This record gives sequence, C-alpha cells and structure tokens, in this order.
Amino acid sequence: MEKTYHFIGIKGSGMSALALMLHQMGKKVQGSDSTDYFFTQRGLELAGVPLLPFDEKNIKPGDILIVGNSFNDDNNVEVAFADKNGFPYKRYHEFLGEFMEEFTSIGVSGAHGKTSTTGMLAHVMSNVVDTSYLIGDGTGRGNKDSKYFVFESDEYQRHFMPYHPEYTIMTNIDFDHPDFFQGIEDVTAAFQDYAQNIKKGIFAYGDDENLRRLTAPVPIHYYGFRPEDDYQALNLVRTTRGSSFDAYFHNQLLGHFVVPTFGKHNVLNALAVVGVCHQLGLDMQGVADHMLTFSGVKRRFTEKKVGETVIIDDFAHHPTEIEATLDAARQKYPDREVVAVFQPHTFTRTIAFADDFARVLDHADTVYLAQIYGSAREVDHHEITAQDLADKVRKPARVISMDNVSPLLDHEHAVYVFMGAGNIQKYELAFEKLLSQLTGNVQ
Repeated sequence: MEKTYHFIGIKGSGMSALALMLHQMGKKVQGSDSTDYFFTQRGLELAGVPLLPFDEKNIKPGDILIVGNSFNDDNNVEVAFADKNGFPYKRYHEFLGEFMEEFTSIGVSGAHGKTSTTGMLAHVMSNVVDTSYLIGDGTGRGNKDSKYFVFESDEYQRHFMPYHPEYTIMTNIDFDHPDFFQGIEDVTAAFQDYAQNIKKGIFAYGDDENLRRLTAPVPIHYYGFRPEDDYQALNLVRTTRGSSFDAYFHNQLLGHFVVPTFGKHNVLNALAVVGVCHQLGLDMQGVADHMLTFSGVKRRFTEKKVGETVIIDDFAHHPTEIEATLDAARQKYPDREVVAVFQPHTFTRTIAFADDFARVLDHADTVYLAQIYGSAREVDHHEITAQDLADKVRKPARVISMDNVSPLLDHEHAVYVFMGAGNIQKYELAFEKLLSQLTGNVQ
C-alpha cells in the first residue's frame, strides 16, 4: 500500500515547497495547518494537495510524518498524538538531509539573499538541465529523474547541519536570530561547521570578512567585484530595467549577463549563479539567456500598481535586507519619493538592531512603522515599542495601525515599499483597498 507523506505545518514556506516537490514526484501528499490564509497555500491548492485543520485523526499508522520546526508536543495536537503513540517523525531539515543524497545537490546559504539566489539558480538551471528545487517562498518542483537538486540551506538553529550537498553558495555571514545565536562569532562558527559538510565546492562572497576566514576540505571560490575574487563582475551597468555585467573566472571571460532585477545584491546573486553553473559545466550562453527571463520570487521586491501608485512587497526584516531593498527601489524609481512601511519582526530582533533599523530606514524619504510582530517563541516584556523605533529615525516617521492606514495617502507620485516577515501584508491590503476605492483600478 502506498504510504502517505503527512506534513504537520504544511503552510510553512519550506514545508509547502517540499510537499509540492514530493507531490510532483508522484508521492501521496497531504498536510495540516491552521485555517488562517497564508500565501504558500495557493500552490498546494492548485496542485490538489489536501489541506486539513490540525486534528490527531489526520495521522494514520504507516504515514511518513514530516513536522515543521515551529511545532512540538506542547503546542500541537498532532505532534502530541504522535509522541504519545510512538509514531516516528522527522523534522523538515532532517528529512531533507536524507532526501538530497539522491541527487547532485546545490545548497544556497547565507544570512541574507537565500531565497532570491535559490530562485534565480533554480530558474536558470531548470531551463538548462533537468533540475528539481526547493525555494523558501513556498515554491517547489520535483522530478525523480532529475540529476540536480537546488535548495535553500537555512542556518537558523543550525538547521543546515544535516545537509551534505556537493556544492553550496554562501551569500554572506551576518548576525541575525538573536533568540538563538549569541553574536557574529556564533553565526560564523555555524557556517564554519557547515562548510565541513560540503563535498565538492563552496561559492562565497569575497567582500565578507567572515567568509574569507572560512576553512574547508573543498575549494572555496570567492565571487565579487574585486580582482582578488575568483569570479569577478566587471563593466557593471545599472538602469531602471535591471543590471548587466561581464563575468570573469580568473581573467577568463565567461559571458555577458543581464539580470532584470534591482540592487547591487542581485548582481552578486547572479554572479554566484554563474559560478555554480560554470563549475557544473553548463552552457554559459544558455545561462545568460535564462537569467534574462528571471522574474523574481514571491515577497522579494514583488510589485503591483493601484492606479499610478507603485506598491512593492518585500520580506526584508533585517537592517541589511532593508538597505538592499531600498537601494533596489531607488535604482528602479530614481525620480519618485520612496515611502518605507516597515513592520519590525520579533521583539528580540528589534531590541538587538534598533539603531541599525533607524539608520537604514533613513534611506527612505518617509517612514511608517507598523506595530512589532512578536513570534510565538517570545514574550513581550515591553522593553521596546514601534514608537521607540520611530523616535530614532531622523526622516519623518510615524506609527500606523492596521485599522487606519490613511496617513499613507499623504504622498503623491510615490513608491511604497512594504517590508516585514510578520503580517505586514494585511497593512498593504488595507492600503490597496483604500487606494482602489479612490481610483477603481488595480493591476
């Protein structure tokens, strides 16, 4: 009898992508989660994957259970039922570590840029050679006969340690997740340990001093803009349509590449993709052709228009990511006012980076702050509020509520950049509804 893969917490971004991939490989897949709508469920619904509310009756003997990292026996009835009855299960990263051994696997790691880089690499490779992939925006593609597997490799709680891919990209090392990591040295140690797992090669950003300190049993190929980098981007041109550059490997021209995304960070992501494809021996012209058609990933500089108003939705929730997102907005819309609408994500992160958040938010012309979105793992000890952060921003800044986003209407010919990892999309939807009532036009 065919076994069922049951996902507890299937709407998580990694979980939904893995579920989709297994479904496409012909496996019987179902999953449970809260009944709240989350953007990842759309792909599952279209694929016909059953989505169930949490209930211990969902679990049957013989099911292969995969459990999201947010759930345990004291906050989930299904995990409690599995523990009580001795049903074995694997966490997402444990299952993935075993699964990837069937392929030539390429992981994408780093404090920032994982999802965008994974998406670009998956798009390019899957159009050049048969490639399965898992992207952190909830997207997955599976073919059991694929030679290659591209996946997002997350450092949080050292979840990437069960992974032993042939290759990995490391976009950067930065301090984040202050609820787990003690500081930058702790994060660097995690990446150092992960580097020992890699079987054939590492692609690391050359300007990151912590990545430069890495040691590994395999070659480390550094990429960047400087002559000392193994993979170098030269003749960079940034326009309102994207960026173009020439890629070199040890002074050997690999080709001219155009990426229709914005910000310096996306040029570096593209160069890392070129490096991986070059080491795999893929056709560089094919890589260039398909890089040109990359349209981005969900919630990473996702744009829409309501009338003439441009709205950008982005997952940015760390100062480095906010800075990159606002830089991208400036590149694409140099003549417009940039309005940042930011929701701080977790109290621990907001306390740890309050001054840095204020510094990078000053790159916008005007700043609006939503109330801090606390995680299920923490308690609000009232040590910081959104207003405390607004007081640190030098540009005009104020706190808004989801019930009243009308202050956002005080700008003409603006581009609005909504950023956050919590429920900032609810603020965005409220603003879109308000605009559409005024214009009657949503694109």
